[in-house]
Amino acid sequence: MLHQSGVFVSLLLVLLHINPSLPYALKNCSVQFSVNVRDVSVTCSDRDLAAVPDDIPRNASTLDLTNNHIQMINRRDLGGLSKLVYLQIVLNSLSHIDDGAFADMGELRELDVSRNSLRNLTANIFQGLSKLNLVSLQKVGLNSNNLHQMSEIVPILLLPNLYELDAGMNMFSSFDSDSLHVNKSNLRRLFFNGNPLKEFSIRRDIFPDLQYMDLTKCSDGFEWKVPNKTFLRSLTGLLLSGTEIRFETYRTILQSAESVTYLWLSYVKEWFDKGLTDIACQIPALTNLDLTFNDILVLNDTLLQMCSNITELALASNQMTGLSQISLRGLNQLEQLRIGFNFLASVPPAIRGLSTLPVLLLTSNDIGELGCSDFLKLTRLMQLFLSNNRISKLRGCVFRDLNNLRLLDIEGNPIFSLSDTFTGGLQNLRILLMRGNDLKQLEKGYFESVPMLLSLDLVSLSSYYVENGTFEELHRLESLIITAFTLTKDMFRGLRNLKSLTIYFPASLNNMTNQLFDGPAFLNLPSLRELTIKHNNRYTMVISPDVLRGLRYLQSLETEKFFTTTPHPDTFTFTPLLTSLKLISSNVSLPTPELFGPIPNLQALDLSKNKLCWLKLRENELTVINETVFQYLPALRYLDLFGNPFTCDCSNIGFIQWVKHNNQVQVLLDFDIQSCWMDISFICFISSTCIIVLTLLTSFIYHFLMWQLVYALHLFLAFLYDNRKRKKGILCQYDAFVSYNVRDEEWVCREMLPVLEGEQGWRLCLHHRDFQPGKPIIENITDAIYSSRKTICVISRSYLQSEWCSREIQMARWGRSWQLSPYYRMRKLVKKRTYLSWPRAGQHPGVF
Repeated sequence: MLHQSGVFVSLLLVLLHINPSLPYALKNCSVQFSVNVRDVSVTCSDRDLAAVPDDIPRNASTLDLTNNHIQMINRRDLGGLSKLVYLQIVLNSLSHIDDGAFADMGELRELDVSRNSLRNLTANIFQGLSKLNLVSLQKVGLNSNNLHQMSEIVPILLLPNLYELDAGMNMFSSFDSDSLHVNKSNLRRLFFNGNPLKEFSIRRDIFPDLQYMDLTKCSDGFEWKVPNKTFLRSLTGLLLSGTEIRFETYRTILQSAESVTYLWLSYVKEWFDKGLTDIACQIPALTNLDLTFNDILVLNDTLLQMCSNITELALASNQMTGLSQISLRGLNQLEQLRIGFNFLASVPPAIRGLSTLPVLLLTSNDIGELGCSDFLKLTRLMQLFLSNNRISKLRGCVFRDLNNLRLLDIEGNPIFSLSDTFTGGLQNLRILLMRGNDLKQLEKGYFESVPMLLSLDLVSLSSYYVENGTFEELHRLESLIITAFTLTKDMFRGLRNLKSLTIYFPASLNNMTNQLFDGPAFLNLPSLRELTIKHNNRYTMVISPDVLRGLRYLQSLETEKFFTTTPHPDTFTFTPLLTSLKLISSNVSLPTPELFGPIPNLQALDLSKNKLCWLKLRENELTVINETVFQYLPALRYLDLFGNPFTCDCSNIGFIQWVKHNNQVQVLLDFDIQSCWMDISFICFISSTCIIVLTLLTSFIYHFLMWQLVYALHLFLAFLYDNRKRKKGILCQYDAFVSYNVRDEEWVCREMLPVLEGEQGWRLCLHHRDFQPGKPIIENITDAIYSSRKTICVISRSYLQSEWCSREIQMARWGRSWQLSPYYRMRKLVKKRTYLSWPRAGQHPGVF
């Protein structure tokens, strides 16, 4: 089993991802964790697993077992994973989960076992350690199983911090509060969609905090039985769909949903003619109406006439080809309009009257051209989404009224020119997204009318020429992504605040050898922190040693197929603050020590897919190395790792195996890998021997010495009480304390009390008469014994079977040990005879 340990002060990693995390390879999974080893993510998805792997690190915080063939979860499968926060066992063949299978997961917050074959959940499935019942669990996913009975979800509803339950796409035929043995649930979000529900009944206030509920795709004849509106007083989101719900039932539901602010009605077009939207828009709190998937081919004049309070409206995915001129009239409070994924050939004129609209989504329609009056009077529009249409040209007049626009998304359009696009109206634009365009060139002056731009994405499907000074007016720009044919020293002139730059050199330059740099290209980027260069050609770049000149504050550099050979030793002298360096697929073969000398702060180095044959990493802070690092260095022949504080534990077991069995690479190390190996069979022998001896010893003590130990415990307790009472110096209030079992009370009161108290004049202490109410019984017994000159024990069969009577006689014996010399004679007598008995009726009771 692999345990992740060790904290890197300096890292050598072959990173396959952008984030600096260390990957480990388990037998059937991969493990990644951050440099501080706090967030450990284990991925076992798509591995054809039939069971949960037994080598999952105990400090894992995330475990993904999606898309395997696991049929059951045993109690031991997930044992010991006390740090787990997120657990996914989606798309398997789960049919059974043992009681307490999640018992060790005190920190588990999200559990998803959707898309399995679970038919039932036991009452103790979520039982946790010390009966905590998984107090941290907030989200449970049971979607797409075969659950039938409402009792199955009761253990989940009892979870104290449950926030979301997804029980959709099962076989529940009803949701009835009377069948839920729950007084109150803290549930906030409930997904019950896709069940063959015929009834939804809440007759008790068990969901006072429920905020969001999905009841879409119910069965025919669905009934709503919520007689008290206050039972759903916190409900703000409600999803309904389908004509399986009768119109009268819709009316009942909507009239009882007074607090709903978001309502989704899909596949209900047949009820529109009866006024379903009018009823919906009469909900006092409603502000967000979602009418997606209703086949509204043309939005008419009357459908939304009662919806004047709506602030967000969704009409997406309706195959819509048009909107009537006045269909949106009256929606004066609208703040977001979503009409994406339809068949609109142009911007609907109906939106021109929405002078207060801030957000408009026209994504994925069939718009081929934008007219100058399309966004007329939309002076408050702040976000405009036009991605994935057929727009080929943008005229400046289109945006002349959009003085407040902050975000413009026109990705995925065949735009080939920006000649007069930004001539007016966009002076406050902050984000411009144009990825996937068909631009041929970028000229100086294109962006002079958008000086406030902060983020610009211009990645094209092919390369384009960027004229010097194109970006010089974008003084505020912080992020730039472009596709370039070549880079010149004045290309980025004016971008003094740019912090992140990504450059793509497209594949169209294959098999061409070009001098792509006319001197240092980054001299005008004094604030740049992150630089990424992606080159898809076959090592055609000709790179000068001063390519990074001017990037004094650069912290992260990532290149792919950029350097044709090992970089010049002076390459990184211009980037002294570099902490992350990735030179991927760059034909690097023999980096010299001088190459990395100028970057002493380097923490992450990625040399994936190169031709390294010699690697020297002496005197770093390497503690753990993953053997998969060297899979990406197929030409490696010599590896020098002297002077690194490697940890000698299971974290390095894969690397140690690689060192021992690799015949190609010569590895120099200064610690004995043999010291890391332990005789597993010997450990197993010692462990099993200790367990057997402990079991035998426990059995022997239990069988032969249990009562002696119990007796010794009572003597010790009596000793403590004796010392305490002696110090208090309690005076004798009674002549004798009578210790007897309640079953002998009649004899005590009828035979003994008349003689001792009536004839002899003694003052006796009796528990039913003289014990102080409210005081612990053990204290009453002790006080009675130490307040009496004598103790009289009425010994009978019932007395000997009583735990409290046994304690009384033991305390009495200890407290009067100096007065009980006859006790030893009585003990001798008891050894010879098994018992002393009260004479039968009429046979010398006086002698007794």
